[in-house]
This record gives sequence, structure tokens and C-alpha cells, in this order.
Amino acid sequence: MSDTSVIGTPNSSLDRTSVKSTPPRTKVNEYAELKQLIKSKGLLEKQPRYYTYKILSIVGLLALSIAFLLLVNNFWLQLLNAVFLAIVFGQIGFLGHDGGHRQIFNATWKNDIVTLLQGNLLVGMSYSWWNNKHNAHHSHPNEIDMDPDIGIPAISFTQEQALGKRNFLRFLAKYQAFFFFPLLTLVGMDLQRVSIFHLFKTKVQHPIAEATFLALHYVLYFGLVFSRLNLWQGIIFILVHQMLFGLYLGLTFAPNHKGMPILDKGASIDFLRRQVLTARNVTSSPFNDFVYGGLNYQIEHHLFPSMPRKNLKEAQKTIRAYCASHSIAYYETTASQSIKEILTYLHGVGAPLRGKTPHKKAVEYSAPRIKKVEAV
Repeated sequence: MSDTSVIGTPNSSLDRTSVKSTPPRTKVNEYAELKQLIKSKGLLEKQPRYYTYKILSIVGLLALSIAFLLLVNNFWLQLLNAVFLAIVFGQIGFLGHDGGHRQIFNATWKNDIVTLLQGNLLVGMSYSWWNNKHNAHHSHPNEIDMDPDIGIPAISFTQEQALGKRNFLRFLAKYQAFFFFPLLTLVGMDLQRVSIFHLFKTKVQHPIAEATFLALHYVLYFGLVFSRLNLWQGIIFILVHQMLFGLYLGLTFAPNHKGMPILDKGASIDFLRRQVLTARNVTSSPFNDFVYGGLNYQIEHHLFPSMPRKNLKEAQKTIRAYCASHSIAYYETTASQSIKEILTYLHGVGAPLRGKTPHKKAVEYSAPRIKKVEAV
């Protein structure tokens, strides 16, 4: 894995550090120490000008796509517009993600408005559902039975999960590496499906606002599409748009944690290591920073969720150096290598269902388990 960067002590067979469970350190609060370093550099301060630019630019891209839909009568060009709109929806999603983490404004209610408009109105996703799910993930990344992101019925992240599947889900687990990309195309539509059920079944803080904006989303979305395209053209446009939107989201979220160390429920590990060891960074570049919406700095984001996206790159220097000085494995790799690791790992998880042992590469990319340590 020559195209990866790891800070830590690798074992003889892996380029990634094997993680052993250790009791939380009590002498020095390392996270507090690191946070003080970050604060001293002003990296937790809000960036209003940056987010003003981001909001206006993303709204401008959305307006451009809508104008193209209304003014151009060529169906094949409209399919290209569907591809473009999928990227725009992804960028809108990243903006809502930032608002959900209170990165944009100091006032909570202002961030909530951005997230409500981004989620319910523009994307068709309940912002309260997303916040609840995402906050649980941040509190327990890659922790069995606690992180909703590794409790997905269609994907198995441990061999225990795979062996527990039945019927069609067992077949999926058996060959899940081959189904991974097709399943990602369903992510966008599934977010909307779950959001509707969430608003019907769950008591939310602002039910009228959420339901109103969600309904308005579908009125505007279907109204605009079918005002310019006939029934079958509209259906094809929507399928292309929604499937590519799901694929885009999946490909930007999957590298964050999939195939990284798994924590047993109740694993004894301090906050700093919990966040760093379970996350994977994707190498930085202007292209990656835009495409991933800042999520390629996953380690920095998990350590400081409220840090404005603009500051993550600068924070990486301090955090990487701190991890090196404290012998904490810091993992970063390329986008292509991250996908290779995920697919190889998922294929290895399903190996017992195929009556085989994991391939050597699957073992190489396997996620170490961090087990619970009983108090002495």
C-alpha cells in the first residue's frame, strides 16, 4: 500500500496499525490538550464569509440546473442535466451537514434553518432524522449495536452480522462486494423513504415545518420535471438523478469509516483514539476537497465536528503532528485505494458464507476489533 500514509507503528504484515484495547489514559487529558492547540490557532472560529460564498454558489448552481430544465428542449441534454443536478444535490447535502454540526453560525437556530431548508425543502430528507442518526454515529463511530452506520440491513460489516443474515439478505452478504455500488445508487431514495416514515412515526420538534417543507419539495421537484418532460422522460430523468445522487453520497461517505477498526459494544477506549482510529482520511487536493465536501478530512471532522469546513486542512497539520508525537495511528490514503480497501474488506466479511476463508488481501485490509476491557 505504497500510496497510503500512516502515523503509528505498523506490524509485520499490515501498513495499518493493529489496534489493541487499552484502558483510557488518566494522567493527561490528551484531547483537551489537542483542543487547546486547535483553539489557540483560531480554527474553531466561524467563517461567515466562506459560508456566504458557499451558500450563494450552491444556490447559483441549483438555479442554473433549473433554468436549463425549463429552457432546453433536448431530452439527451436533460439527462446530462440530471447528472449535474445529482452533483448539486450532493453539494447541498454537504452544506446541510455543516449546518447540522453548527459549523456555519454560532446561533443554533440559524444552523437549524439552513439544515431544514437544505434537507426537507431542497433534498427531500428530514433534517431531524438525519441529525439524530448522525449524532449517534459521531458518538459511537464503528461501535457494534451503537453506530447506525454499521447497522445497515443490506451490508454486513462483521462476520457475525453476515452469518446472522437470512434469505435474500444472506445472499447479499455473500457477494456484498459485487452489490456495493448498485446498493449505493439507492441511498438517495432510501433517505427520502426513511424521512417520510420518520415524520409519521416519530415525535419531532418542528413537525409542521418539516412536513410542510418536505411536501413542498415533492410538489416543486415533480412539478418542474414533468412540466418540461413527458411521463417516461420524466421518470428516466428522476431515476438518473436520484441514483447518481445516491452513488455520489455513498462514495463520499463510505471511505470515512468502512473497513476501519470495529469497536465491540462498550469498548474501553478514550475519545481521542476512538475518533482517530476508526476514521480514514482521503488525501487532500482542491478537487477532493470539493468533491468530498470536506469529509476527506474525516479524522479532523470527527475530533472537532463544529469546526468550519474551511479550517479542516489547516487543522490537519496540528492533528497529524500530535498523533505522531503520541504514537496514535493516523490513516490517510487515496480515493481509489480507499475503495479498493472497502471492497476487499466487504468481500472478506462474506467469505464464510461462500465456504471460504478470506483472501490474503482481505486479511490485509481487515478491520482490527477493539474489544471491551473489563475494569480491574
